[in-house]
Amino acid sequence: MDRNSVIIVTGAAGFIGSYMVGYLNKKGYGNLILVDEFNVEEKEFNLHEKKYLVRVERDNLFEWFDIEKLTVDFVFHLGARTDTTEFDYSIHKKLNVEYSKNIWNWCARNKIPLVYASSAATYGSGELGYKDDHDVVERLQPLNAYGISKNEFDKWALQQTRNPKSETRNSPPFWAGLKFFNVYGPNEYHKGRMASVVFHAFNQIQSTDKVKLFKSHKPGFKDGEQLRDFIYVKDVAAVCYWMMKKMGNRQLTISNKQSSIDNGLYNVGTGKTRTFNDLANAIFKSLSLTSNIEYIDTPEDIRDKYQYFTEADMTKLRKAGYTEEFCSLEEGVKDYVSNFLVEKKYY
Repeated sequence: MDRNSVIIVTGAAGFIGSYMVGYLNKKGYGNLILVDEFNVEEKEFNLHEKKYLVRVERDNLFEWFDIEKLTVDFVFHLGARTDTTEFDYSIHKKLNVEYSKNIWNWCARNKIPLVYASSAATYGSGELGYKDDHDVVERLQPLNAYGISKNEFDKWALQQTRNPKSETRNSPPFWAGLKFFNVYGPNEYHKGRMASVVFHAFNQIQSTDKVKLFKSHKPGFKDGEQLRDFIYVKDVAAVCYWMMKKMGNRQLTISNKQSSIDNGLYNVGTGKTRTFNDLANAIFKSLSLTSNIEYIDTPEDIRDKYQYFTEADMTKLRKAGYTEEFCSLEEGVKDYVSNFLVEKKYY
């Protein structure tokens, strides 16, 4: 993909989507089609000074294409309903499953490579582990409507590629579903309750000089010792970008009989689990303050669906050729806190 390529980014006004737009801009890509609902005033700051061709309202996208007849080279489908406390599955189904199917089918018809956002929420409580093997997808049991919707689309995507008659397969020429783990970083000011623990903890420290973390309601875990694979959004964008570059060159590598990335699902985490206590301590350290943590009950509406452990198995992505190192929790938190939250800046 050269810098004149036309790239779609859905969810472009949101957290990861807007960061991806900024990341592409910094790499020299400005021919971007931004897709989202652009009626949320708080999100407007995420797109300030970004370079792009046009904004298209999410529900008008396919009608817009029928009119414009624009040639598109790549799609990052990062838009989704991500609220894990939204229990109405019909909302998740409409936005995370049905709309994603429309994106997929459009890419398949027009032979456009696709990277889409899946989620580590598909793994549920982790009883089947956190390995991104395709043969486990049908057996996963997510804990909430959001995770279910993401897994339903993953299952559907795999079904499109498993028809033994290759001429009847319905899939983009190259595609990857990225299972994002616990992402934090700039441009999440608008997310409210669904913003990262880093964001909420920073604001608590600013107003009360302490951080509130959930108590453990599960034997074997001390308060604040629940474990997560926290990944900085900069690393998420780097993986997405690498996928685009690899896929863009894949036709050449195949013709030259060289190794290339395979279509499919990929974990995107650091591969190293850390505690919420570690995260809180990293924030205090970034602010040159002494740690002060208070433990509170986990809200009852999410208590029975709360994950106590996540850790991405990153073997598959590494075997595909991704060699960049991920930011440590301390490095990512320091950059986010010092260069964005303290200054109230956007990426």
